Amino acid sequence: MMITAENKKEIFKTYGGSIDNTGSSTSQVALLTYRINYLSKHLKNNKKDFNTERALVKLVGKRKKILKYIEKRDVNIYKDIIKNLGLRK
Repeated sequence: MMITAENKKEIFKTYGGSIDNTGSSTSQVALLTYRINYLSKHLKNNKKDFNTERALVKLVGKRKKILKYIEKRDVNIYKDIIKNLGLRK
């Protein structure tokens, strides 16, 4: 199931504070995590889909950069987002 407009609105409302707050770094990390999980499931079934694998690596790198930015700005928000999304650390 690809991401729909309703899913995006729900993610932005949960992690960004409101539906219109699409630019906040926490909501961007949540959206990227959703897309990464979707692509990971896709790659389990389609092992030879190398274009999707490359896109997944790029998304993981982008999420890592945004998380690094959040960690520099506010460690408490960083810890909360890691815990809520079920990421490492």
